[in-house]
Formats: sequence, structure tokens, C-alpha cells
Amino acid sequence: MIRTLSIWTAAHFAAVVVFVVVSVVVLGIAQTTTPSAAQQPAAANQPQIDLGKVTFAQKCSHCHGPNMVNAGTVTPDLRTFPDDRARFTTTVKLGKNSRMPPWGDLLSDDEIADLWAYVSSRRNP
Repeated sequence: MIRTLSIWTAAHFAAVVVFVVVSVVVLGIAQTTTPSAAQQPAAANQPQIDLGKVTFAQKCSHCHGPNMVNAGTVTPDLRTFPDDRARFTTTVKLGKNSRMPPWGDLLSDDEIADLWAYVSSRRNP
């Protein structure tokens, strides 16, 4: 009887340990694979995209065109801008090739993030 109880206790303890280890591993994986706000689908960032659209219309569309395409050759088609947020942010803040003025003093980091959300939501596949 004592031996049976000891085996049952050992088995129960082992099961609990396995459960805890698996739970920690699964939760650890779940936490590392949960997408950040920047990686979530566009629908999850719709308010930010909407803010970016307004900022784009007010500050950017006169050069980049209302649909991110300008008929001229001065500005690029922003729908084909690479998926590179750091490059986008640097370009907006510092300007580009003496053609695009720097906007770092005129736009906040939040406004630039909103612009990125809008531009990246319109990216051509």
C-alpha cells in the first residue's frame, strides 16, 4: 500500500513538473511570437493609418501626389517604398538628395509613425 502510494505520488509529481515545464515553454514561445503593434495587420492599426492619411494629405501629397504617385519623375511611387521603417523615418526627418526637404523639425515622431503606417498599408505586393 505504501509502495503504491509512493509510486502514485511520484507519478503525480512528475506530471505536475512536466505540465509546468511545458506551460513555461509554450508561454515563452507565445510571448516571443506575438506580433508587435507595428507588425499587426493593418486593421489593427486603422486609427493610426487614418491619422497618417490626414498628415500625408496635408504635408506630403503636394509633391508625392494624392495617391502616393506623382506624374512627374521627381518623387518616387511611395507604394513601392521598401518595407524599411528606419529608412523611411530617416528620409522624412533628414530629407533626401536636396530634393525632399527635412521634416524632422515640423513633424513629431508620432506623426512620422502615422505616416509610416499609412504608406506601408498602401504598399504594392
